[in-house]
Amino acid sequence: MTRALSTRPVIASGLLGGSPQPALPTSGGLLLRPWEEADVPAFLSAYRDDEIRRWHTRRPATESQVREWFDAYRQDWKHERGGHWAITRDGVEVLGRIALRGFDFDDGIAGAAYWVLPAARGVGVASRALLTLTVWAFDEIGLQRLELDHSTRNQASCRVATKCGYLLEGTKRSAAVHDDGRHDMHLHARIQGD
Repeated sequence: MTRALSTRPVIASGLLGGSPQPALPTSGGLLLRPWEEADVPAFLSAYRDDEIRRWHTRRPATESQVREWFDAYRQDWKHERGGHWAITRDGVEVLGRIALRGFDFDDGIAGAAYWVLPAARGVGVASRALLTLTVWAFDEIGLQRLELDHSTRNQASCRVATKCGYLLEGTKRSAAVHDDGRHDMHLHARIQGD
């Protein structure tokens, strides 16, 4: 009896949790790096921005809660559930957040998420960060498919996804709760080789 070869990616167990979360340089002087204690005020202020609040119902209210989130982010990396990065200018000034969540190494899938602070919007910060993280996820850890979703009303996120080669695959009806009620969500994805 002959066994069929698996078409699933070969990803070594412990690949992420056994090593420090990497800092990832992008074009134009941006650096994606793990969140640090000094970032707590910037992170908290982001969730006071009307646009970020509009699209995120789960948000921290105090610096203590931000520290808990940062600890959860470190645990996600340690236990190979995801990675969370600050989008920074030269590693210092926080411009936004980007993450890969829900690592599924058996199927080679993860989900991308991002937001950008008001002063950094409209100049390609989110798209440079997403492209950098996409290349890293495919080339360095061998993922095969990255997904992202956003409210169908969030045109800025849709433009970033499309610009970065994440094809619109469909609409998930009434899939997420926002401050003003339930929203339909666009599902975008990019696969290895796109």
